[in-house]
Order: sequence, then C-alpha cells, then structure tokens
Amino acid sequence: MKRELAESSVEAGAKAESSQLSLVLLILFNLLPVVGIALFDWDVASLMVLYWSENLIVGFYTIVKILVIAPVAGVFAAAFFLVHFGGFCAVHGLFIGSLMLNLESAFPTGGRWPIFLMFVELLVDVVRSILAIAPSEWVLAFAALWVSHGVSLVQHFFLGGERERLSVGTLMLAPYARILALHVSIIFGGVAVLALGEPVPMLLLLIGLKLAVDVQLHRREHRRFAAHSSAADK
Repeated sequence: MKRELAESSVEAGAKAESSQLSLVLLILFNLLPVVGIALFDWDVASLMVLYWSENLIVGFYTIVKILVIAPVAGVFAAAFFLVHFGGFCAVHGLFIGSLMLNLESAFPTGGRWPIFLMFVELLVDVVRSILAIAPSEWVLAFAALWVSHGVSLVQHFFLGGERERLSVGTLMLAPYARILALHVSIIFGGVAVLALGEPVPMLLLLIGLKLAVDVQLHRREHRRFAAHSSAADK
C-alpha cells in the first residue's frame, strides 16, 4: 500500500513538473511579440496575424492527436476536421485581413477545388495572402509557437497519458472552444487598440490580455484532464 502511494506521489510530481514546463514555455513564447514591438515596430495587425496563425498550429496538432488515437478510423474524422476547422480558420483569417490589413481585393475567390475541399482551398489562399504581407521576423515567432505547442503535445498527450483518456470527439471540439474564448477577447481588444491609434502601452496590454486568457485556458484544459484521470484511477 505504501509503495503504491509512493509511486502515485512520484507520478503526480512528474506530471506536475511537466505541466509547469509547458506553462513556462507558453508564457515565454507569448512574450515574444513584445520583442516585435520593441525592435521591429510591430502594430496591432502584426499581432493579430500571429495570433490567428496559432490556430493553424493548434489544428495541425489536433489532427496528429486524432490519428494517434485512431490510426484507421480516425482518418475520416481527421479529414472532416481539416475541412470544417480549415474553413473556420479561413473565415477568421478573412475577417482579420479585411478588418486590419485591407486585403479585400487580395483574397482570391477560390472555386478551383472540388466540393467540400473548397474550404481547404480558401484557407490555403488566405494563408498565402497573409504571408505575402506578414513581417519577415514573424516567421521566428511562428516557429516559436510551433515549439511551445509541440512541447505541450509531448508532455501532456504522449508522456502525461492524455492520449489514453481522450476521445476523438473531445479532440475535435477542443480547438473551437479555444478560439471562441481566446479570439473573441483578442479581436475586441485589437479593435479597441486600433481605434485609439495603436499606442505602445495598449499594444502591450493586448499582449497581456492574450497571455492571461491563454494561461487560463491551458490550466483549465489540463486540470479537467487531471480530475478525470484521478476519478478513473479510483
């Protein structure tokens, strides 16, 4: 009995340590836009492009999780998610581009890909249009976000045991909750900063808002899993 308790305590400590690592990286990489503002004169549009592009990273890693959990049956689910979530991100990108980047005329009309794949085509076209005007140093920040979410994937999903508890349905719904909670606040904050003339303090406040919401979502997501895992063990 004591041995089981000790092993359980060690396992809980390891999970807590890994969670702290991914949280620290999340905070550090979310502060990179401060460097963009200080050294490269990033504006609110640059921040919104970066924050929008993070959705693409989340979507990619979600497809990876789906295929790991269900390598065969998950193919259809992953394809459906790609079309549906891809279309969702494309419309989101259209909104950001039209509102803050004046890209209405730059967005292609699409229509070359068949049936439902037109949503993926629209996403590809939006990504190309936004990349054409994104700051060159944005690539470094984007790569950093890949690393941050990749570390979280390894720590929580592969090493932390989440892949043994999560279902394909849960994985498919999770990114939408994140986007709604995070980007509604970010978009309203971005519009407010834009209306005030984009003063640096307001840009920093926008970064702080995104960081606070991101940390809260991160903790809530993994706290929910931890509670579910403990209940299952009992």
